[in-house]
Amino acid sequence: MTKPIVIQCQHLNKQFADGDLKTDVLSNVNLTVQQGDRLAIVGSSGSGKSTLLHLLGGLDKPTNGTVEIHGQDINTLSVKALSQLRNQSLGFVYQFHHLLPEFSAVENVAIPLVIGGIAPKQAKQQAEDLLSKVGLSHRLIHKPSELSGGERQRAALARALITQPDCLLADEPTGNLDHRTAESIFDLILELNASLGTALVIVTHDNGLASQMDRVLTLRDGYLDSSTSEN
Repeated sequence: MTKPIVIQCQHLNKQFADGDLKTDVLSNVNLTVQQGDRLAIVGSSGSGKSTLLHLLGGLDKPTNGTVEIHGQDINTLSVKALSQLRNQSLGFVYQFHHLLPEFSAVENVAIPLVIGGIAPKQAKQQAEDLLSKVGLSHRLIHKPSELSGGERQRAALARALITQPDCLLADEPTGNLDHRTAESIFDLILELNASLGTALVIVTHDNGLASQMDRVLTLRDGYLDSSTSEN
């Protein structure tokens, strides 16, 4: 049975201009992400990996080409409609956690639900439940400055998954962590992928991490290598 398509991009191009100088970062990229997929995107620094992730998540606009989330061309959506679609369908994790410093762990995780219209009390309960699953039940009221690096990344992962998104977009999610903590975070990502059916698109320099994914695609000189590694 064919799995539903979550994200699809076609003939995606991204060009940055600095005065008269124009630089092609992505060229004719085509990619399909289906429900439950586990995909790694690798490549050297400056190859456009993060740019591609931002385009897939609607955080940036392509120069040419289309990105569709659940069949909707996101470049045709209003800012409000795109924000709602992102909130419902996508989760984001970055190398740096980007937690709001003035809020506790549980408040940070509950925010996407509150934005989505869930009552604050219910949102907090769901956030507490998910933080417990990622091993932070004892850190609910702690602010980011009171958490270790691994704990902050676990809280960021919980925030990304609180809406049970169809796809998690992760940009070097373990790049700022020691090896043991990085393995723990990645194991957690894979566990949640299996239990929730969330598709994973992970940008990484870590070949060991990439090798545990179902597909590995390489970005070279702006082109997404069509030869994939199936694991």
